[in-house]
Amino acid sequence: MNPFDLTDDQRDIQELARRFTADAITPHAAEWDEQHIFPRDTIKQAADLGFAAIYVSEESGGIGLGRMESALIMEAMAYGCPSTSAFISIHNMAAWMVDAFGSPELKARFLPDLVTMDRLASYCLTEPSSGSDAAALKTKAVRDGDDYIVTGTKQFISGAGDNDVYLVMVRTGGEGPKGISCLLVEKDMPGVSFGANERKLGWHSQPTRAVILDQVRVPAANLVGVEGQGFSIAMQGLDGGRLNIGACSLGGAHRCLDEAIAYTKARQQFGKPVADFQNTQFTLADMATELEAARALLYTAAAKVTANAPDKTRFAAMAKRFATDTGSKVVDQALQLHGGYGYLMDYPIERFWRDLRVHSILEGTNQVMRMIIGRELVR
Repeated sequence: MNPFDLTDDQRDIQELARRFTADAITPHAAEWDEQHIFPRDTIKQAADLGFAAIYVSEESGGIGLGRMESALIMEAMAYGCPSTSAFISIHNMAAWMVDAFGSPELKARFLPDLVTMDRLASYCLTEPSSGSDAAALKTKAVRDGDDYIVTGTKQFISGAGDNDVYLVMVRTGGEGPKGISCLLVEKDMPGVSFGANERKLGWHSQPTRAVILDQVRVPAANLVGVEGQGFSIAMQGLDGGRLNIGACSLGGAHRCLDEAIAYTKARQQFGKPVADFQNTQFTLADMATELEAARALLYTAAAKVTANAPDKTRFAAMAKRFATDTGSKVVDQALQLHGGYGYLMDYPIERFWRDLRVHSILEGTNQVMRMIIGRELVR
């Protein structure tokens, strides 16, 4: 693939996602945010286009595309609502984990409903006492005959309480990453409960709760991969998740750049449009340049993850760090160009400012991204 261009098929996918966003997401996103509406029907419409199983194999009912196509789709949908796009990304990550590592029986039981989003999936790694130090997780699964007995709490779980399927990282062995396994837990299993919906700065279109597991009996057949493989599965999932969250930042920032251009051309000050001032043009130029630079790095990283390149994790971390920091910076500059009006909910800028802020924290904080990059550079 020419790194400076997209294929015809990729352009078609991008255009499909843009049309869907313009019709089904953008007109409603402000209401979802203000009223904390979880737009399950709209998410289901995305699944009808294949956007719930972007890199699930065609044999399993997905559309079998790569991480580049996924980034294009997430970026396009985030132009309307980063929160909703990010939720769909998380579901894709969980569905891919089942497809890539689940047994044939597990895939047959769950993937048909995950592909159609008749059942929604969550990714459960973070705990109250282990965020960045994910390998220190304490949720425990003890083998008991044909089952595991699972006890622990997962924190900040997107979709918790509403979603039906939870890919949970649990400790089946000793300390450290090699003692971690992945279990598929269902919402209606006895002992599964959820905390109160978190009161968040942004991401209002999706619920976020703790997942509480109290002596939950999970069939051993629900093991994803093999015992001790869970941490590796979780980290491989995060390579793609980091690309998608970076793409969501690009999409949201692109929307705010477009809003800032339109606003400064219409807004009159000192007898002429604000866009005619050289300072405004310099600011817009920097916003556009930095956005394109972040996009180029993200697309390169997507190609590396798709190709399973040896340096894929480093590039995914670089792209996530740069795209999410750049996205937040561009949105902040767009708010500044709007002046006081950018601070009002009558304009979309403040919503994007709130939604994009969390992107430098989740899927691994940007400080952890620097650790990953630095470690690989000096080893």
